[in-house]
This record gives sequence, C-alpha cells and structure tokens, in this order.
Amino acid sequence: MIGLEDRQQTAQWIAAAHRDGARLHKACEVAGIDVRTLQRWKAQDGLAVGDRRPAAVRPTPAHALSAQERAAVLQVANEPRFADMPPARIVPTLADEGRYLASESTFSRILRAAGQNRHRGRAKAPHAKRTPQTHVATAPRQVWCWDLTFLPAQVAGQWFYLYLILDLYSRKIVGWEVHAEDSGDHAARLVHRTALAEGIATVERDKRPVLHGDNGSTIKATSVLAMLYWLGVKPSYSRPRVSDDNAFVEALFRTAKYRPEFPSKGFATLDDARQWGARFVHWYNFNHQHSGIRYVSPAQRHAGEDRSILAQRHALYLQARERNPARWSRHTRNWEPIGAVALNPDRDVVVSTASLPSPSKTAEAA
Repeated sequence: MIGLEDRQQTAQWIAAAHRDGARLHKACEVAGIDVRTLQRWKAQDGLAVGDRRPAAVRPTPAHALSAQERAAVLQVANEPRFADMPPARIVPTLADEGRYLASESTFSRILRAAGQNRHRGRAKAPHAKRTPQTHVATAPRQVWCWDLTFLPAQVAGQWFYLYLILDLYSRKIVGWEVHAEDSGDHAARLVHRTALAEGIATVERDKRPVLHGDNGSTIKATSVLAMLYWLGVKPSYSRPRVSDDNAFVEALFRTAKYRPEFPSKGFATLDDARQWGARFVHWYNFNHQHSGIRYVSPAQRHAGEDRSILAQRHALYLQARERNPARWSRHTRNWEPIGAVALNPDRDVVVSTASLPSPSKTAEAA
C-alpha cells in the first residue's frame, strides 16, 4: 500500500520523465508501478485522497457469528470448569460432549475482543529466560572466572574452602587461597592480591578485566563489591540455579578433586589443605598440558609462548611427513593455537573474528 505523499511524488517523477521524452510504461517500470496503477490513481482521485481501503466500510459476512452466539461462546469460556483452560482445550472438551459452538481461532478472537485472552489459570505465565552474560577473551587479563569449593576435612561435617580465580584466556590460576571459613572478606583480599600480582593497576581502567562468578552470597558480598569497584574490575554473575554458566571453573574443580594425590578421606588440618593447594596450582599452571589450549601449559599460554611452541610442533610434523609421505594419508595433526575464548557464547558472537593466525598458514606462506 503506497501512502498519499509517496503517490504524489511518484506521479510527479513519472510526469517529468514523460515530458523529457521517456515512454510512459518505461517510466512506470522504473518507479516500480504499473501503468494501470497510475491511470487508476488519476481516474479515481487517488492522488488527492490516497488509498480508500483502510477507511472502507465493509459489510458483515453472512456467516459471521451473531451477537447471541458470541455471548454463548463467552459464557462457556467463563464456566468454572474452563476457567483455567485455553481455547485449544475447551474446543476438544465440547466436541467430546457433542457440542460445537465455534472454532478454536474464533474462541481466541472473541476472548481477545473481550480482554480475556490472557494466561488462564493460577500457573505463572511463561516468560523469556534471561540469557547468560557473554564475555570474549582475546588475551590474558581480560576475563577472570572465580568460585569457591568445599575441601573435606577428616572430621565429619567439617570443611575447608578453596577460593580460586582463573584466567579465561590462558586457563592459568592467577589467584587462590584456602580458608577454614566461607567469608566475603577472604574473597575480597584474594581479588586484591590477584590484581596486584597481575599488574592490573597498570592497565587503563576501562580495559581492566571482568570477574565472572556465581550468585553465591560470598561472591556478591558488600566487601567484595567495594573491592571490585576500587580496583576497577567489572563484576559479572551467572544466572540463578544455572551451574554451567561458570563451566571453566567447575571443570577445574573436577580436575583438582580427581587428582591421585587428592586425599580420599579428607584433610587433617588447614595447613595440609593449603600445602595440597600449592602443589596442585604449581602442577596445573606449569606442568599440566591442557587439552583445551592444544596441550600447552596455562603458564606458557599466559606468557604468550604457546604460538612458538605450537609452530615448532607443526614444523616437526611436516618434517616427519616429508620423510615418510606414505604414512600420512591426509593432513598432519592440528597444532593451530586457540584464539579467542568465549564464556557462555551467544549465537551472534563470532569468536573467529578475533582468532589468532595459525602456524600452519604461517608456515605455508613462508
């Protein structure tokens, strides 16, 4: 449907082109209308009053429901037994009773006209779930994930608490502590120590890391929020009761508790738990070949050494294929470095745009 102003402007353009020698049907074709349309506008006063269809008075269809029939539909829909049912359930129930009043769509139209086409019943109306916060890390010190987990003691019912901060990009444990209490003050001091160790004060305030955690009371304590604000670290939280919004830390906790040296009967003292934590963090950061970052250690990736290591591996595999090409039916093993890492990636987030160049492409270009 073309508005009145657009009609008038189009007709003026066509008339000007026609005066300059253009054929009328060609000018109409360029304008996107048919010659018959232009003739109808001129013959039926369409260039003065516009399209009359929206204001047209249309007769009521002969097969439309009468006022009494519409009232009957409303009366049935408002019966106590149908008070919590949508039309999709009312119509089949009436059919089983041998009654037909109207179709399901007609029921819906009548209820909508009466202002009753809302959620029926006591159950809460469905609502859209909040999407998880998406963060993409293209380098260390951009996104941190943190949480705390229970470490069992040898005394039944007693626990120690492991506080841990993980760098999303490198998977390096950049901060950790073990305490006997679950306290927001401990968490605030851990964030402060980690920020000092990672040199966050030298980073521009708007480029300081995001710290993602769950909705626990310790993570959201006032002392923690005050420390984050003072450090310029931006807080981020998982959705309520959704544990996999912080999947990287949860996977790290599983790795820790399934290590052979993790005591199956619990820790005897707090010092024992702290000594185990120090050994585990050193092994994880410097000796653990992480499968998520092409089997380099988190410390190597954190220091930017992963690209040269993976390029060396790729060159070694190319040499091995050249020595025995019959043993390689396809390409060599993938030693391309992992580029950007996304926490709770959204469908519209394209992480590949921030990915690093692969050593295979670099070697082929050379």
